Amino acid sequence: MTLITSSIVELSDLVDARYGGKALGLAELAAAGFDVPAAFVIADADPDALPADLAERYARLAPPGSGTTVAVRSSAAGEDGAESSFAGQYESVLGVRDLDELVAAIRRCVESTGSERASAYQADSGISGTMHLVVQEMVEARAAGVVFTADPVSARRDLAVVDAVCGLGEALVDGSTASDHYEVDRDGAIATRVSGDRPALSDAEVGAVAAGAREAEARWGRPLDLEWAIDRSGRLRWLQARPITTLPGALDEMDSQVAGADHVYTRCNIGEMMPGAFCPLTASVSGQAIERAMQTVQVIAGFQQAYQDDRWLQLGYFSGHLFLNMTEGTALSSGILGNSLEQYSMSIAGRVVDELVAQPPKPFPVRLVNTVRLTTFAVSAGVAIRRLDRKLAAFATPSAPSPAALLAELDAGVELYDEATLTHVRSSSRSAVAANVLEETVVKEAVKAGRSEEDGRAQASALMAGGTDVESAVMLGQLDAVVDLLAADREAGQRFLDASPGEAVLALTGDSSAVARDLNAFLERHGHRGYRELCLRDPSWGDDPEGLGTIMQAMLRARLATGRSSRPARTHDDAQLSRAVRTLARMARKGAAGREGTKSRMVLVAHRLSRGYRLLGEQLAELGRLPDADLLFFFHRSELPALLSVPDTSEMVAAARARRDALPFQARLEFPDVSVGKPVPFVPQPPQGVEDGVIVGRPACSGSVEGTVRVATTVTEAQDLQPGEILVAPVTDVGWTPYFTLIAALVTDIGSSVSHGAVVAREYGLPCVVNTQGATRVLRTGDRVRVDGDRGTVTILAQTGQPVPEEAATPA
Repeated sequence: MTLITSSIVELSDLVDARYGGKALGLAELAAAGFDVPAAFVIADADPDALPADLAERYARLAPPGSGTTVAVRSSAAGEDGAESSFAGQYESVLGVRDLDELVAAIRRCVESTGSERASAYQADSGISGTMHLVVQEMVEARAAGVVFTADPVSARRDLAVVDAVCGLGEALVDGSTASDHYEVDRDGAIATRVSGDRPALSDAEVGAVAAGAREAEARWGRPLDLEWAIDRSGRLRWLQARPITTLPGALDEMDSQVAGADHVYTRCNIGEMMPGAFCPLTASVSGQAIERAMQTVQVIAGFQQAYQDDRWLQLGYFSGHLFLNMTEGTALSSGILGNSLEQYSMSIAGRVVDELVAQPPKPFPVRLVNTVRLTTFAVSAGVAIRRLDRKLAAFATPSAPSPAALLAELDAGVELYDEATLTHVRSSSRSAVAANVLEETVVKEAVKAGRSEEDGRAQASALMAGGTDVESAVMLGQLDAVVDLLAADREAGQRFLDASPGEAVLALTGDSSAVARDLNAFLERHGHRGYRELCLRDPSWGDDPEGLGTIMQAMLRARLATGRSSRPARTHDDAQLSRAVRTLARMARKGAAGREGTKSRMVLVAHRLSRGYRLLGEQLAELGRLPDADLLFFFHRSELPALLSVPDTSEMVAAARARRDALPFQARLEFPDVSVGKPVPFVPQPPQGVEDGVIVGRPACSGSVEGTVRVATTVTEAQDLQPGEILVAPVTDVGWTPYFTLIAALVTDIGSSVSHGAVVAREYGLPCVVNTQGATRVLRTGDRVRVDGDRGTVTILAQTGQPVPEEAATPA
């Protein structure tokens, strides 16, 4: 007599995942009221020891003569669970019509536990091969598919992804049919659609599938992957539910609160200072230092009654990115004399922001007093700079030997960082005011003389070139000098190129040659600078010989290939200008230099804090409170005391790991340049400003040049730049500066006449167009274009794939 080991379990009796995640998911869907086709579970399935009541239970599911068919699917232990999905590793059998076919299907599914693919997966995941089976009524589907309550590719949890095919969903799973694809936002709107001439679903059905999945997600409390089908009568049925196992932490887990539902946020300006996505520690130190400084300015100038330490008002931190709140900034326009909403918009976003609503102007006496207070605050920045320099001279990198003492040193350093940031904001205010007044004056004179406003803006940009001791230009000049020495000594230069980038720098800094002396002098003054230099996690040039060496090798190859050193800054003739314009131009150039200098001081404090926080991470890792030092950067600063004191850090560590996993996904997000309310990422599309092959931006440095495009969305991609190419980038910061010696022109997605790229381009006489609103999405590496820095246009001459002349760039 055969021993019966298998048994039948009803969905209504399931309370946990002992019979597999697939069975539990169906049971929970059914219990929650979702329309689930009838089903039962065969526990511990064994084709040689079938349940005694199998025939009777099957007959109730598919009565003889009813024409009902069933599907037999695996529900192995660990399959479709929270840790791993195991999807597709075991067999499923569809269209079972009678008891004999059911028994055969059971055997086939059970035997698949020993397949090569399943065995390999079991070994990798540690999942056992215990097999349970779900026997479920099949739906005669008109359309079927899957829905994810979070996008498994981008990890965005604000998008539900629906994939649909006509007929059975297996055609989608096995890849035999191309599916319709929809992305649905939380309001139920279809944000993206890819479908054929005859879509499998109506828009209403797409919305119903997404809404049902969102309801299930809310009940489960986690993102889900669900299978569904719509039968011939239009009835939506739910066939399966399982957790999405590949998601990182929520991309918006650390988001700040929106200051107002109608507030206008922008990535312009702040996106140049802090490009990309940042770890929580950077946001809570660098980001909040900027927030404090900007709120302080508002208080000093009478625009805000008191500083609010518990709120993000001037900035916002969303999905790892920092945004500027322009609505809060409009207090400048309404509260002082001589500054309009349009001027404010142009200085921040490089265009008039139509979404921004002007606040009612303050009474004239109030505006007069505010103007005097703000002007005094800005022009007295020199006193603050000298005071800051005295404190910087006494500030060393925090290095206490114990975590508690080190954290106290770091907290004191953050106070200095706040002061340095406020000093930089004061200096930037002085610079921006001078640049704005200069541009307004020159534009008015141009229009009065019968020329266009664009001509006036181009002239104003040219007048801002030639500032004395602009830090970025000085820095680049010093590095250029090092490269020139290497180029002059063929043997030393070749030795530098033959080594790996990091080894090349380390070897050079360690010898006693003149080039070593100059490189060490460069690192002494500028070693704290680098790409994303306000990020506490990213290394500076002084801490990243590999990154610095890569840049220097690219510069050296260009120098050897072209035989020319970096181009000198172009001069301009002030003789024909009015006295007022000459005075304003001098003030604007001096202001730009001052702003660059205070930025360097601010970065110096960030650099030393970065080293201190990394040391703290190392100390906590040695004590076993962190698995690795890098994880420290994924805590908010306010969480650090608890990290030192709580008995068990496992929950905090798990949360920080989820945030670290989320950062690469956050870094890939793109946002509109301006958003009303909470900024929402978008799927990149070509910008609207392209007409007849011409991309329109904002002139930042005069001159016209034709050349080959190099699109670089990150500084890493810029390593491929060839001499004479035209760099097209989202935005540039100091980390990009050395590549300016290679390029023929610069084009950026965002920016203004006083942005980093514009300032350095002017110092090197490079035609520059900023604020194109998406040139990186229109142009491709290899395209040939004409950059007109006087008109602010980029004209596409030839697309990639068409013949391009041998010379990389020629004056137009």
